[in-house]
Amino acid sequence: MILSAIFILFSLNTILALITVFRQPRDIAATWAWMLVLIFVPILGFLIYAFAGRKLPKKRLFRYQEQNVSAVRQLINEQLDRQDPIDIVDDQTSVQKARTLITLFNTMEGVFLAEHNDFQLFTDGNRMFDQMMADLKRAQDTIHIEFYTFANDQLGRQIRDILVERARAGVKVHVIYDSFGSFPTLASFFKPLREAGGHAEPFLRTHSFIFDFRLNFRDHRKMVIVDGEVGYIGGFNIGDQYVGRDPKFGYWRDTHLRLTGTAVYQLQAYFILDWNATDLKHQISYDGQAQRYFPLVQKHGDTSMQVVTSGPDSDDHLIKMGYIRLIQLAQKTCWIQTPYLIPDDSMFDAIKIAAAAGIDVRIMVPCKPDHAFVYRATQYYARQLADAGVKIYYYENGFIHAKTMVVDGKIASVGSANLDFRSFKLNFEANAFIYDRQLAHELFVQYQKDIEQSSLQKPSDFDKESRWLNFKQHFSRLLAPIL
Repeated sequence: MILSAIFILFSLNTILALITVFRQPRDIAATWAWMLVLIFVPILGFLIYAFAGRKLPKKRLFRYQEQNVSAVRQLINEQLDRQDPIDIVDDQTSVQKARTLITLFNTMEGVFLAEHNDFQLFTDGNRMFDQMMADLKRAQDTIHIEFYTFANDQLGRQIRDILVERARAGVKVHVIYDSFGSFPTLASFFKPLREAGGHAEPFLRTHSFIFDFRLNFRDHRKMVIVDGEVGYIGGFNIGDQYVGRDPKFGYWRDTHLRLTGTAVYQLQAYFILDWNATDLKHQISYDGQAQRYFPLVQKHGDTSMQVVTSGPDSDDHLIKMGYIRLIQLAQKTCWIQTPYLIPDDSMFDAIKIAAAAGIDVRIMVPCKPDHAFVYRATQYYARQLADAGVKIYYYENGFIHAKTMVVDGKIASVGSANLDFRSFKLNFEANAFIYDRQLAHELFVQYQKDIEQSSLQKPSDFDKESRWLNFKQHFSRLLAPIL
C-alpha cells in the first residue's frame, strides 16, 4: 500500500515535471537539468523552479524588443557624419587582426566600430569610484547609471547623495538597478533622488522582490554615462564589497574602463533603450536632441572598440559568439579572467581546441567561493581544462571578479559577462571589445601581476582533492545550465 502510494506520488511528480519543463522552449541542457531537479527533489524542486526556472514574461521581452533601435542608430550615424576629420591614426594592426570579429558584431546587431577613443583602465575599486564620483560631481546636463547592484551602504549612499545634489542643480538623472542584485536595497532608498527630480527604477520595473522572485533574466550590466561624453563599463558594482570593505572577500580585484570618444555613443544608446523599456511613464525622448545625448566628440584618442550587449531578448548570444571568435583569433596567447567558469559545450570546445593547437591559454578564477554550487562547478571545469593543457590559476589576494580576455596582447574584452551559462543566455550583459595594443598590453601586464598573487593548479593538484569534494563538483556540474 505504501509502495503504491509512493509510486503514484512519484508518477504525478514526474508528469508535473514534464509539463512544467516543456511548457516553455529552452535548450536541451537546461531541460535535462531542470528535469533532474524537479523529479528527484519533489516539492522543493518546484519551489526552486518558481525562483530560478521561470522565463521572463513575454510582455516584458516584447516591451524590450519593440524599442526603436533603428531610430537610435540613425541618430548616432548622423552625429558620426558630423564629426570633424581626425588626423590620429588608429591601431590598424589590432583592427585588421580583428576584422572578422568587427564584421560579426556589425552583421549580427549593427554595432559600428567606435574609433578615436581615450581610456583609463581601473583594477582597484577605490581609485575607480573616486574618479567616477568626480565625474558625477562635474555633470552639467545628464547622468545615466545602470548597475546590477546598487547597495544601501556607505559607498551606495555616497553616490546616491551626489546624484541628489546634481538633480537639485538641474541635471537630468536616471538610474536603473536590478531588484535582485540590489536586494535588500528598497525603492525608498532612492526617495531623496526622486524628490530632487531624478528618476530611479528597477530594470523592467520589477518593483516587488517578493512577487517577482525570479533569479534569472537579471540586468547584469554595469554602465555610467555622464553628459554623453564620459562612459564607464566593466565588472564593478556599487557597494562597499567592491572597495574591499567586506571581510569575507577581502581585497576585491575587478576591471573597469573609463571611456571618452565615440564608444560613449554606444553606451548611451543602450542605456536609453534599457530605460525606455523599463519606465513607460518617463521616457527619454531623443527626437531633436541629438547634441544633448550624443554630443560631438571634442577629445580624440586612438583606441578602436565595439560595445556589445546580449540578453534573453535575443537568441544570438552575441557576447558568447564574440568570446569564441576572440579565442579563435589567438595565435600565441589567450589569457582569461572570470569569477565563474561554467562554459557551455561550444565555449568549452573552443578553449580546448586553442590549447591543443599550441596557444598559451590561461584562465584565472577565485580561490574562494561566493556561491557554493557555482564555485564547485567552476572547479569541475577548471580540472577538465587543466587536463586539456590550459593553465588554471587560483587568485589568492582576496576575490577576483574581473571578466577579461586578452589575445596576443593586441585585442581584448572587458565587461560584465562571465564565462558561464547565466551570462551567455540568462542575463542582460554589456562588454567592450577592444582593438588597441596599448590597452591590451596594459591588461596583459596586469594579468602578469595577478599571476604573482595566484597559484597555478596542475592536474596533479586536482588529483589530490577528496572524493567528497569531487562528488560535489560533479553534482554541481549536472546543474551547470541553470546555475
